[in-house]
Amino acid sequence: MIRSELLQMLAADNPDLRAEEIEQVVDIFFDEISARLAEGGRVELRGFGTFSTRQREARNGRNPRTGAAVPVPAKRVPYFKPGKEMRERLNADGE
Repeated sequence: MIRSELLQMLAADNPDLRAEEIEQVVDIFFDEISARLAEGGRVELRGFGTFSTRQREARNGRNPRTGAAVPVPAKRVPYFKPGKEMRERLNADGE
């Protein structure tokens, strides 16, 4: 699903809201998650999962075009751990 599909689904489920209002709600939702992760925090959505960051150590990578070694700096990367309800729904046997 892409962002525009999400907006269309929310508009269909909430006909009393204008498209601009729905887009504003989605923007705020994603901005708040991003801001919390940028601060080093985590976001827990019960039944869905938890967003957090993980630290990646510096390493030597390779340039795929030339094969030359390239230093890759340490960085934080986003991480998502699905919640119990999400895992159960994904692994349901045809229910």
